Amino acid sequence: MFLVSLAVYMSSCAPQQQVSKYLGEARDTSGLELDIPELLIQRNDLLSIQVYSLATKAEVDALYNLPCAGSPVAGAAGQQGAVGPCGFLVDAAGNIEYPRIGLLHVQGLNKQQLSDLIKRKINEKDTVLREPSVIVRFQNLKVLVMGEVKSPGVQSFPGERITILEAIGLAGDVTDFGIKEKVKVIREVNGKRQIATVNLSSTDLFTSPFYNLMQNDVVVVDPSVRKTKQQDQALVYQKISLGLSIITAFALIYNVFQ
Repeated sequence: MFLVSLAVYMSSCAPQQQVSKYLGEARDTSGLELDIPELLIQRNDLLSIQVYSLATKAEVDALYNLPCAGSPVAGAAGQQGAVGPCGFLVDAAGNIEYPRIGLLHVQGLNKQQLSDLIKRKINEKDTVLREPSVIVRFQNLKVLVMGEVKSPGVQSFPGERITILEAIGLAGDVTDFGIKEKVKVIREVNGKRQIATVNLSSTDLFTSPFYNLMQNDVVVVDPSVRKTKQQDQALVYQKISLGLSIITAFALIYNVFQ
């Protein structure tokens, strides 16, 4: 009886903690101008790059487009960049190999800078294409959400912009045991890792450079002390239950042989 009473007492003493809210310190920010960062190309990015010009024949543009598996005319004008064979993978050195141009160092460039670079390289020696237009798209934009969320894992998205609130929403929201005030964002920029702490309960969240996530960011939601205590209590309850089972077993054996 003493052990049972002890377990009930410990359960009743479980610490209560107020659940924090998103933007709990919210104030009017309607006049706030937000700076949305431009996505920069990183190693292991998969890029869709398509070239179009005033050529009268699609085969002319096709010379500068990566062939796509299953296409009737590989890289023909009017076809959209697709995943898989149509993508250009940025290697560990930050380069891609582009048809008829060769090796290009693209790490650290944004889409417009890469587009301008390719247009310049195409007509660097001779005017090959008339008024070339180069369309660059990211194909593998994703972030990893870990820790105290309901569905941790890699979150992929079709657009080219995602906020930390959207990423956490895709991961099923923060659990009751997650700390919204100290969410970590791990980011790699030009080969160097940055770690920032973001407060999801503060309006200052909107002005943080980590509010808008970049590709391959890692978002980590740490557990609260309350969860750690509950895990410790669960371990104690398991030990008490095991002890009661052993005592009961010995009592039964004793009664059998009495």
